Amino acid sequence: MKHTDRWPVLGWRVYGLGVVALGALCLAWGTSDPGQPVPKDFPDRAVLAYAAGAFMLVAGAAVAWRRRTATWGAAALAAYYVLVVVILMNGRAALAHYAVYGTYEGLAEQLAIAAGGLIVYAAGAGIDAALAARLTRLGRVAFGICALIFGGAHFVYMNLTAPLVPKWLPPSQEFWAYATGLGHIAAGLAILTGVRARLAAILLTAMYASFTLLVHGPMLLADPSSHWIWSENAVNLALIGAAWVVADSLAPRSR
Repeated sequence: MKHTDRWPVLGWRVYGLGVVALGALCLAWGTSDPGQPVPKDFPDRAVLAYAAGAFMLVAGAAVAWRRRTATWGAAALAAYYVLVVVILMNGRAALAHYAVYGTYEGLAEQLAIAAGGLIVYAAGAGIDAALAARLTRLGRVAFGICALIFGGAHFVYMNLTAPLVPKWLPPSQEFWAYATGLGHIAAGLAILTGVRARLAAILLTAMYASFTLLVHGPMLLADPSSHWIWSENAVNLALIGAAWVVADSLAPRSR
């Protein structure tokens, strides 16, 4: 029996465009994505940055274009992010800085992007339904764990999180920093347990979209020359897409 669920439309395209943006930034700046740390003594770091940027741009465009290309694009992204970005790059950083919580937050951002690619692949590859279900479940679990880590970071780094909230937003910056941290944790638990999981993923998608409107977008307008801010916007777009893909994977399917 093959996996024949109706192919989602917008979620995987937003996901693909987020990865395209990450790749385009590597090409524009000639340097690696901040979330993909390369050792300073690594030979030909600029060449590696261009190669990674070109790969992400092509694979992300494949996901955003059509189902036929999305399958191999998503498979390539899942493999790249898991094996290279999460294990080799961020894994090395985690071993070197295991006592720093921010190390795990950075790793979780990359793992969440990998999870989105895995779910897109499982949905569109036409593989056996049981295997597709296992891969999708694995992607959801990974994404749910990442959401928990994101939520914890809001509390660990409250001094950095609260100032990002617009001052005009009532009742206070600290309130929204705590609220979004709790929102991440609640969504992660819901996705992991399956209790109101789709609603949690939808709300998480909306929350990430609000970050673009209220936080990352205004930061970019204030400092359009910052590579880091551009990268934060691109990562957030990819996370919007990944959360959307998770939500789509939890929708009832017609057979």
